[in-house]
Amino acid sequence: MRAAILQICTGVDPLLNARALVEAVERAAGEGADMLFTPEMSGLLDRDRGRSAANIVAEEETVALAAVREAAAKHGLWVHLGSLAVRAGGEEARYANRGFVIDGSGAIRACYDKIHLFDVDLPTGESWRESAVYVPGTRAVAVDTPWGRLGLSICYDLRFPDLYRALSDAGAVMIAVPAAFTVPTGRAHWHVLLRARAIEAAAFVIAAAQAGHHADGRATFGHSLAIDPWGDVLADMGEGEGLSVVELDPARLADVRARIPALAHRRTISPVEVMA
Repeated sequence: MRAAILQICTGVDPLLNARALVEAVERAAGEGADMLFTPEMSGLLDRDRGRSAANIVAEEETVALAAVREAAAKHGLWVHLGSLAVRAGGEEARYANRGFVIDGSGAIRACYDKIHLFDVDLPTGESWRESAVYVPGTRAVAVDTPWGRLGLSICYDLRFPDLYRALSDAGAVMIAVPAAFTVPTGRAHWHVLLRARAIEAAAFVIAAAQAGHHADGRATFGHSLAIDPWGDVLADMGEGEGLSVVELDPARLADVRARIPALAHRRTISPVEVMA
């Protein structure tokens, strides 16, 4: 599988962001990719709630989703649209952080709502309360593709290995981790956590990331990564915007799983007995 990874600095204008995504689909197809992976919040990245409220609409009305589906069908390219902010059904006051897998006909094959929400106060003074805006997802999702089963996750999910165990137990051979990591947490933990998830799941990990200084004032870490099941980094895109195409070799997956058959050795652990 030839995976194209998009690293961008998404802004506050949905139309401009949609145009950038369509251009990325065209470029990925032109470079012979089978599937394009985009970051978290590819269609809009705006922490100004008043301004963003007018631009976050129902899934079927979202400009970026419609544009990418059309472009995918035009070029026959699969796309993992890392995530978009969409209005959550039945809860008009809050949104869903939702990822989409789109096939080469433009059909939506799977959706995943981010389960773990980022509520934190950082030593830098940054404060984030995703739960004030977003409704958490309730289910893990994997989807079959022509190149194997793909497990879905989003950004802060990366810190919760139980999700990745569930995805690998479900047969995932690739796992997507689209993200908009902050710079301090990215420097400290991005590489090591992604390599750990790849090793634990004995799967390829594709992590398309936001990068740079955004129009809403935030800064994101970048360093989109592709990692093989042994934990080797196949691509690291650094800090700038761009598109990288990397080969995911199924023979490498089979070799690693044969050398370290940890998935076959997993056991269900009973509740911990705490000794007084």
